[in-house]
Amino acid sequence: MKVYRFLTAPDDASFCHKVTLALNKGWDLHGSPTYAYNAEAKVMQCGQAVVKDVPGKEYTPDIKLSEQ
Repeated sequence: MKVYRFLTAPDDASFCHKVTLALNKGWDLHGSPTYAYNAEAKVMQCGQAVVKDVPGKEYTPDIKLSEQ
């Protein structure tokens, strides 16, 4: 099964830590990061897609992607 997640966080160290944690858990970067203004929170937001192959599992909609 191939799994996809889109990580987001404010433009600070928390975003880098979130992506670093995912990379160290076997996720791979997918595409370029994004950067946009969050008008509601009044901060810049970063985003990065990550993907991971999880052999031997079948996809179901109730799967918790962050635990893969």
